[in-house]
Amino acid sequence: QVQLVQSGGGLVQAGGSLTLSCVANGMTFSSSSVGWVRQAPGKDREGVASIASEGTSSCADSVNGRFTISRDKAANSLYLQMNRLKPEDTAMYYCAAGGGSSLAAIEALDFMTRPDFGYWGPGTQVTVSS
Repeated sequence: QVQLVQSGGGLVQAGGSLTLSCVANGMTFSSSSVGWVRQAPGKDREGVASIASEGTSSCADSVNGRFTISRDKAANSLYLQMNRLKPEDTAMYYCAAGGGSSLAAIEALDFMTRPDFGYWGPGTQVTVSS
């Protein structure tokens, strides 16, 4: 059984930083596309950042230059370093994995917003105060 365990998140002032982590049990991250999706109240899911199976990554324009996604194969873990946070980054953030090994990172950024993408973590709240 696949389980994605998330940690990190919390409350931070605008301009601050946070790191999200996700550990996979029952699957190997490097065999699939993985990434982070966020959803703010009343808004659609947004793909934030993704890493394809072969290791290339992609970020949404809204976070490009501020957020960095990384993957640790040995630890079977995924990270999202979030810098220069803004109030509009406030959302529930979900770790996601799926799509097999065929998706490009930019494709995964869209695909992982879909309910049938694959596996999801429980979510962690990120709140940025102004």
